[in-house]
Amino acid sequence: MNPIEVRNIKIGEGIPKICLPIVGHTQYEITSQAMTIAALKPDIVEFRADWYDECTNKENLIEMLMLIRKLIDKTPLLFSFRTVVEGGIQELQKADYIRLNKTAVESGLVDMVDIELMIGDEDVKDLIKTAHENNVVVVLSNHDFEKTPEKEVLISRMEKMIELGADIPKVAVMPNNNRDVLTLLDVTDTFHTSHTNYPIITMAMDGRGVVSRIAGEIFGSSITFGCARKASAPGQIEAGELSLALRILHSNLYHKEI
Repeated sequence: MNPIEVRNIKIGEGIPKICLPIVGHTQYEITSQAMTIAALKPDIVEFRADWYDECTNKENLIEMLMLIRKLIDKTPLLFSFRTVVEGGIQELQKADYIRLNKTAVESGLVDMVDIELMIGDEDVKDLIKTAHENNVVVVLSNHDFEKTPEKEVLISRMEKMIELGADIPKVAVMPNNNRDVLTLLDVTDTFHTSHTNYPIITMAMDGRGVVSRIAGEIFGSSITFGCARKASAPGQIEAGELSLALRILHSNLYHKEI
């Protein structure tokens, strides 16, 4: 695989990178979480802007990004606004969603941006173009909080993400039984094997899907999402426990002591 380098982190190489989300409504909550997360030294920090009450105010958003950037120092920052239909807590009109993401990627304060596939092909292409013009890595994502689509559907969505210009395709699904988890892992392995030039992110959510959050090194998922104070999605593992689980798996894969 050709890893993607973001600051000092190589995504797609070695142990899956741990990303911890900031999920706060106010500047105080967000900065407090950012300090806690920075102390844990994750590989990547995600700012879930849909949690921030003032995210649509451009000046407040830029100020918030500046404060986060200062607190996390050189750790890569992923900017995400998750729409309600894909698990977020605040809805925006499409024009506002596009404007918000462009503000973030043009700020010079974020390293990566999460764009939702389902906003429409032309809008996705436009946002990806803006992101790449500002040297921002694009995670193109799709989240299903109700079910796990068929393997062919998930593969097709990830292939479309690449066609549209994604740097890192991402799918997250809700398993309703054990076989759904196996489907997600099969999708991960199949896509990883056939698209070796692309780091990918996949996960099955909730407690049943926890195995997918720690087995990325086996099946091909390059980033896993944990939590510090508060989870941003069901099934996220506490940061310290997640790190230990990843290192145990890695050491047994390569017969190294942790």
